[in-house]
Amino acid sequence: MRRNSILFWGLIMVLFGVLLLLQNLGILTLNVWNVFWPVLLILLGLWTLWGVFAPRRAAETQQVSIPLEGASRARLRVRHGAGQLVIAGGAGSGELLGGAFGGGLDYRSRREGDELNVKIRTARPDDFFFMPWMWGRGAFDWSFRLNNSLPVALELRTGASDMRLDLTDVRVTDLRLDTGASSTDLTLPAQAGYTRVDIQAGAASVNVRVPPGVAVRIHAVGGASSMDVDQARFPRVGGVYQSADYDTAANKVEMHVRMGAGSLDVR
Repeated sequence: MRRNSILFWGLIMVLFGVLLLLQNLGILTLNVWNVFWPVLLILLGLWTLWGVFAPRRAAETQQVSIPLEGASRARLRVRHGAGQLVIAGGAGSGELLGGAFGGGLDYRSRREGDELNVKIRTARPDDFFFMPWMWGRGAFDWSFRLNNSLPVALELRTGASDMRLDLTDVRVTDLRLDTGASSTDLTLPAQAGYTRVDIQAGAASVNVRVPPGVAVRIHAVGGASSMDVDQARFPRVGGVYQSADYDTAANKVEMHVRMGAGSLDVR
């Protein structure tokens, strides 16, 4: 499919090159640049519509397991463009993660002392741009489980994603989420000790669920059009929302949120 995409755009460039040559030679009196952008938009629209209605093969879904390699802690960086992203606990005892990856998976794993450093992304991330019929079609849906037994630093960089992040049973000590126009349902770790959470979001909807027995301190800044925090559990103290027992709690989360035009809900 990607070959067809390259041929399509190659033909467009050849066509406009020929028209510009004819104009420069005086054979064509039409000003090509006056129609360039309108014609390009029309062609993009036709290309997208063709992709929606044309027959297509299902995207590859790859089953992947990444071993722990004897590490006692891990750092996982996830790059996910568009589609659904589902993360939960429950991976096997000898693996950092295991699950299904629509569009295939490209990953790098490196042991550094007692830490396993892993980076994962779609096997061919450029396909998303070349093949518009995959937009919103589940082509890049990911669903995987993380190991529950060791501390994990988790970094997520996503685009137009629908995220379901249930970290209840995962010992996430550091969570960094950088996302665009997305929807996120996040359940915080229940027994990770201290966890720092940094969320940067654009036009996003972020719903955060705090397990019973977990204390939270929330710093929220930006242009969030809607912010709804359960102040019965997390009353506002100065410029932050904070559990009454935050200082003494065994399991606590310090959350920093910076949002654009979106919504934040914390329960």
